[in-house]
Amino acid sequence: MTPIGTLRALTRHDLELMRSWRNHPKIASKMYTRHEISVEEHQAWWTHTSERDDQAYFMYESGEVPLGIVGFTQIDASNGNCFWAFYASPTAPKGTGSRMEFLALEHVFSTLKLHKLSCEVLAFNEPVIGLHKKFGFQVEGVFRDQHKISDDHVDIIR
Repeated sequence: MTPIGTLRALTRHDLELMRSWRNHPKIASKMYTRHEISVEEHQAWWTHTSERDDQAYFMYESGEVPLGIVGFTQIDASNGNCFWAFYASPTAPKGTGSRMEFLALEHVFSTLKLHKLSCEVLAFNEPVIGLHKKFGFQVEGVFRDQHKISDDHVDIIR
C-alpha cells in the first residue's frame, strides 16, 4: 500500500456511507443536486448506474479507511475521453482531494488509456478550480448563469 491511498470499485455495501457524505451540507453545497437524497433515490441511482458501462465509481481509501468518492461518467473509449467528479468525506484530512485527483488522473490515462479528462465545477468553488489547475486542467469554457441555486444563477466552469 502506497501512502497516497487507493481507488477500489464502489460496491452496494458502500452506498449508505456514500449517501451520508453526499447529504452532508459541506458536500451538498458544492453539487448540482442539493436536496437530501433518500435511501430509495440513492438505491435507484445505483441500480441504474451499476448497469452502465460508460460510468465507473470508486471509493478512495487510505490505510483501508474510506475517505472519498471518485466517479467517471460519459466514458467514451472510441474518442478517448470522459468526465469525472469527486468528493471527500466531510472529515477527510487536508490533502485528500489532491491524492484523489492524482489517482483519478492515473486511472484515466494509465489504466483506461484515454486521451482527455473533463469536469465541470460551480464557479464559486474556487478551491476545486485551483486544485484542477494545479494538476494541469485548463478552463475550456464558462457556461454563464447555467445553474440555479436559491434565487441566483451561477456559472459553471468547464
